[in-house]
Amino acid sequence: MSSSNDASTEDRATEDRTEAGRWVLDPTASSVAFCHRTLWGLAAVRGTFTGIAGEGESGADGSVRGTLTIDTASLHTKNRVRDRHLRSAAFFAAADHPTITYVVENVRAVREGGLAVAGTLEVRGMSQPLIVSVADAEVADGGISLLADVDIDRSAFGMTANPLGMLRGIATVSVVARFRRATPVRPHPGGTS
Repeated sequence: MSSSNDASTEDRATEDRTEAGRWVLDPTASSVAFCHRTLWGLAAVRGTFTGIAGEGESGADGSVRGTLTIDTASLHTKNRVRDRHLRSAAFFAAADHPTITYVVENVRAVREGGLAVAGTLEVRGMSQPLIVSVADAEVADGGISLLADVDIDRSAFGMTANPLGMLRGIATVSVVARFRRATPVRPHPGGTS
């Protein structure tokens, strides 16, 4: 049985782990996947982006800023022909727009364990405001894990190709973002870095 002292010690430990500072994405523990219904809604195209990076900063005032960057050419659906087509100008235009970025401008708690992350998504050089509902935010092992599913209307970013009317609706993007505290750069003992 734990006492109220144990609970307050645990609360303080959690606060210490999420205190102000700089955080970097751990790409080995993070993922960005997508699913889009095709064939008039009868089948789904699923894929991942394997090239992801990110960083964030939390202020002493509770403010949060950050960026998630996705390498557009790292898209994989387990079908080379489809991957080339999705990287082409008809969809992601990876040659002209090598990254997809989500810039976080504000984060607020919305319910126990949940967060509303407000930011701007840029795809193909087009930007749209986007609020991401984080279903689960977990603080453990010196890091923070955020899990979210977000629906994206690809036509808002100029991706309107629709052979035979087979692609309809929105794509669901699933994000697992694991951030670890950035190691501060310490000055060299001799006074130079």
